Amino acid sequence: MHRKRLGFAALFAALAATFAPAWAQTAGGGPPPQLATATFAGGCFWCMESPFDKLDGIVSVTVGYAGGTKANPTYEQVSAGSTGHAESVELQYDSAKIAYPKLLDVFWHNIDPVTADAQFCDRGTQYRSAIFYHDEEQKRLAEASKAELAKSGRFKAPIVTEIVPASRFWPAEDYHQHYYLKNPLRYKFYRTACGRDRRLQELWGAQDHPS
Repeated sequence: MHRKRLGFAALFAALAATFAPAWAQTAGGGPPPQLATATFAGGCFWCMESPFDKLDGIVSVTVGYAGGTKANPTYEQVSAGSTGHAESVELQYDSAKIAYPKLLDVFWHNIDPVTADAQFCDRGTQYRSAIFYHDEEQKRLAEASKAELAKSGRFKAPIVTEIVPASRFWPAEDYHQHYYLKNPLRYKFYRTACGRDRRLQELWGAQDHPS
């Protein structure tokens, strides 16, 4: 009996090795998605979640805190400006469906890139705009997009958005996640009162990016 068990175990291992690539496919029969991570800061993270959440190829959007020094910061601590973090969004995306340059394009069109340490009505380094790159290719693409935007002549003031290495990302408290869906009226009131869409139209004109 022991030998039979060993024989079945060896046979199963061989079959697993042979058919593993097929078993790894998705339910639709295609290869598993090639997930990548992107992290951006553009002021209030409630307002930066929605534009990315609606894009095809985005697997998840998490709001939280990036670029700071304190471990496991709270919203109150970050809002006070004492941790060095910026309110940010971390994206998990299928790189076969959406490319990083597209994410950069959506990012730029949803921020004010010429105002330092602030976005719209929110002031302080915790509301600075930043691109946190995860590898050298993201860095190259981010810097190229920033340079192209600067050369376009669209803005009279210099672009002050940071391009810096990604460090530990800390997810925000649950009540902040998908706030625009959980509290649509409060979200719309805040967004309007903060002057976000009015300023975006001044900077970019009419645009199709979701807000």
